[in-house]
Amino acid sequence: MDLAKYQGLIFDLDGTLVDTMPANLEAWRRTSEHYCFPFDAGWLYQLSGQPSVKMASAMIERYGLSHRPEDIASTKLETYLALDDHGEVIPCTYDLLVKYRDTKKTAIGTGGQRTNAISILESKDLLPLIDVVVTSSDVTNYKPAPDTFLLAAEKLGLAPEQCVVFEDTLLGIEAARNAGMDCILVKDGQLYVVDDHVVDSHVVDNNDSAT
Repeated sequence: MDLAKYQGLIFDLDGTLVDTMPANLEAWRRTSEHYCFPFDAGWLYQLSGQPSVKMASAMIERYGLSHRPEDIASTKLETYLALDDHGEVIPCTYDLLVKYRDTKKTAIGTGGQRTNAISILESKDLLPLIDVVVTSSDVTNYKPAPDTFLLAAEKLGLAPEQCVVFEDTLLGIEAARNAGMDCILVKDGQLYVVDDHVVDSHVVDNNDSAT
């Protein structure tokens, strides 16, 4: 994949650089048991890419819960961090990160909380490869708003058009487009330059298969 025209590489984290989905779903399963609401893996998968507190708000609305979203999100985060395995690095994006580390600027732009993101990056020895980490703790408007990626570019000292985003969700792709950045889809260990055909045939099908 020719990335010569870009000076900055911005990676989503969960599902893009590290396959954290199984661990995240396990944490949500245990959280649902704790708060006594149904666990729907397919529905949760469709919400992936959003901060946990936003997902918790969706659960409260769906199931008519009386809990605060901040409490549910906090329990989920604590449960996740206590798991022994948070997932493995995804080779196709990890290899690019290593290949271009000395010639391009690198950033993480994730919908996860900073505590969670730093824990994952440290556990996989990825933090030394990253120049900037932007999380949901750093922005007010979450994906598909462009704020996460625009802040990452700003911190890298680059214009949006100088950056390319790597993402695995439709929300993330929309955020990249809203930021005026090119985007590359990460799916099943492969990379796809995003256009309308890729969005329709890969991302949407991926979400549908999880329901």
